[in-house]
Amino acid sequence: MSGLGGLNKSPNGVVLGMVQLQLPNVVTPDDLAAQTQRICEMVAKARRNLPSMDLVVFPEYSLHGLSMDTNPAIMCSLDGPEVAAFRQACIDNDIWGCFSIMEYNPEGNPYNSGLIIDNQGTIKLYYRKLHPWIPVEPWEPGNVGIPVCDGPNGSKLALIICHDGMFPEMARECAYKGAEIMIRTAGYTAPIRHSWQITNQANAFCNLMVTASVCMCGSDGSFDSMGEGMIVNFDGTPIVMGSHRPDEIITAEVRPDLVREARIHWGVENNIYQFGHRGYVAVKGGAQDCPYTYMKDMVKERYRLPWDDEVVHQDGTSCGFPVPTRDYKGEELPPVLN
Repeated sequence: MSGLGGLNKSPNGVVLGMVQLQLPNVVTPDDLAAQTQRICEMVAKARRNLPSMDLVVFPEYSLHGLSMDTNPAIMCSLDGPEVAAFRQACIDNDIWGCFSIMEYNPEGNPYNSGLIIDNQGTIKLYYRKLHPWIPVEPWEPGNVGIPVCDGPNGSKLALIICHDGMFPEMARECAYKGAEIMIRTAGYTAPIRHSWQITNQANAFCNLMVTASVCMCGSDGSFDSMGEGMIVNFDGTPIVMGSHRPDEIITAEVRPDLVREARIHWGVENNIYQFGHRGYVAVKGGAQDCPYTYMKDMVKERYRLPWDDEVVHQDGTSCGFPVPTRDYKGEELPPVLN
């Protein structure tokens, strides 16, 4: 179904390119500027690599590396030069792009944010990572929900980041809001390899949704990212899986029209529908209540595990971060994009 990696694009196809970008070491503003330029050059490479490509996806940490440095001097903003350069690269190469930034937050720790930019340079989707990989990551928890946007060739896109994909509720929310392709960008290292693969496949199958996922790749002298981009069809079957080669761009054509067809016509394993229509063979329309205690408790802001008090890591001190003193302020509207 991959159309030979997108070489043979069908009228209803969307060709994806997942960039296993070489892991950088970014310390100074000059490093940041150089890495910005390198990413823009890779956008151009992706276009030269495959003229049929619709969307090129860069991993989490592709701009900042894995240092977890929160230095304001190398943080980004939506109206800053890094995002402007990404927007121009999409225009210059007539391609959609998905990018990662660590975003300055005047109220506290930076956000780990992702952008989808169309081939006209318009920011179509802006997302802040909901689930930082704790206790390792210092980022402020996301507060703009999980947006979905119109994508190339009539597709619907969602973006989640790295550890987000370990929570099945994240993929379910993307599908519930209409996403046919869920992008997952990451900086993972090799110990997560098996979990990465099975969650990418489960997220696809359980929601009748294509998942397109990619990690950073190679070493920065301290950390080793694993690459291993993978595009999974809506039945949970991998279409293509990447290697451990830095800067490899893995490609495939996916078919959002077949996702829509499956969601409408499947009976057995139409789980995204049946989740909210339990037992419709027995009762009219199926049961549509919420039988899940954890969901009810979370809505009432009283989520608590039976072993809550015994959990060892409840802040980032084991990774060298101070105990936080600020409370979470809750969801807010995303900034106005243009």
